[in-house]
Amino acid sequence: MMQGRFSRCLLALALCLPVAVPVLARQARESAPPPVMPAQGTIQPAFAPWDDIEGLIVGQLDAARRQILVQAYLLTSRPITDALVAARKRGIDVRVLMDVGQLDKNANERLKQLRSAGIPVWLETDYRNAHNKVIIIDAALATATVITGSYNFTWSAQHKNAENILVLGKNPALAARYAENWQRHRQDAETAP
Repeated sequence: MMQGRFSRCLLALALCLPVAVPVLARQARESAPPPVMPAQGTIQPAFAPWDDIEGLIVGQLDAARRQILVQAYLLTSRPITDALVAARKRGIDVRVLMDVGQLDKNANERLKQLRSAGIPVWLETDYRNAHNKVIIIDAALATATVITGSYNFTWSAQHKNAENILVLGKNPALAARYAENWQRHRQDAETAP
């Protein structure tokens, strides 16, 4: 009796293996650790409220030569928005992703300002929070820069919160990885009205 049950279990397992092995292999690939990248370029840490992070970001945006990609959980800062619009007017390719759940009155004003300047904006809707705070500048150039950290692009982040950013310069490989992630999010986002 016991041997019959064992045989049936083995048979059931054998029938499942052709389906289970590819699924397990796919899961293993998907859970592979992200690549470790060699350190290179420059690293500039900044901390609000003590450092002028907003001014640092505006300075980096003003130095852009070809492209600016933004992933914003919250974007209400007028100086940062003004710098994005000024970059667009200089002929820089500026593109913005925003979290749809954060479009309160101030964020809607910034969204309208960006859209009226001809800057394409997409809204991330697939996530409870599209919590990224990233700016990628000139990913294809030797001067490629990534700005990331806890800092939301808001007045409060500069003046009321304890925040941080890293400005990671002259690292095209890192910027390319961030740009690839930006594009992946863009493909799933909806065009802003």
